[in-house]
Amino acid sequence: QVQLVESGGGLVQAGDSLRLSCAASGRTVSSYIMGWFRQAPGNERECVATISWSGQNLYYADSVKGRFTISRDNDKNTLYLQMNSLKPEDTAVYYCAADRRSDYAYTYWGQGTQVTVSS
Repeated sequence: QVQLVESGGGLVQAGDSLRLSCAASGRTVSSYIMGWFRQAPGNERECVATISWSGQNLYYADSVKGRFTISRDNDKNTLYLQMNSLKPEDTAVYYCAADRRSDYAYTYWGQGTQVTVSS
């Protein structure tokens, strides 16, 4: 079993930056595709970014391209999401996930961390 714990969320102003971390424990996640998702109240869960096991293949939602950067440190068993130029519409609970089986079907999910961006 894998446990994922997100951290780094908070309340910031528009234009600020945040760095989310997702620490994995229980077993290594180095061979898994991992991703960041977010869900705002009343909205469906949205895939923000994904990263291959090697870190070479990346995907970003159009809404975050050029502002967010996904990365991973397999030695530390940790996933990151650097978020720059934050906008109020980025406000959501952010989840990390590991072991992609399909676009939204991942085996392991974290509990989420709240990101709130004020205007």
